[in-house]
Amino acid sequence: MASIPEHLQYSSDHEWVAVEGSRARLGITDYAQDALGDVVYVQVPSIGTRVEAGDTLSEVESTKSVSDIYAPVSGTIVAVNEALGSQPETMNSDPYGVGWICEIEMDDPTQLDALFDAAAYQAMIEG
Repeated sequence: MASIPEHLQYSSDHEWVAVEGSRARLGITDYAQDALGDVVYVQVPSIGTRVEAGDTLSEVESTKSVSDIYAPVSGTIVAVNEALGSQPETMNSDPYGVGWICEIEMDDPTQLDALFDAAAYQAMIEG
């Protein structure tokens, strides 16, 4: 069974979001990394890139497929996890910790209202 931390929010595209002030840190869920299989490459976005909610902001390549990662909120990329370039497998081993992808300075934190809490995300993946 996939790990779904209670303190995070989740998108229907299997990204997780941790909010601190006006910043949203994101990555892929444990469910997503398990479905992908062994992650072998992560394309992180560039700092300063503007994204709109729903835009593709990253790409994850695994032994099974290539998957787009979508911005759950609009804003500007202010931090990226450069370590994924040499250690993409951390998305498998620690998707909610060292496997994070980037941080977005949010334009409109009310966009977070469209995301799932842990219980709703659990229901979605079981549905």
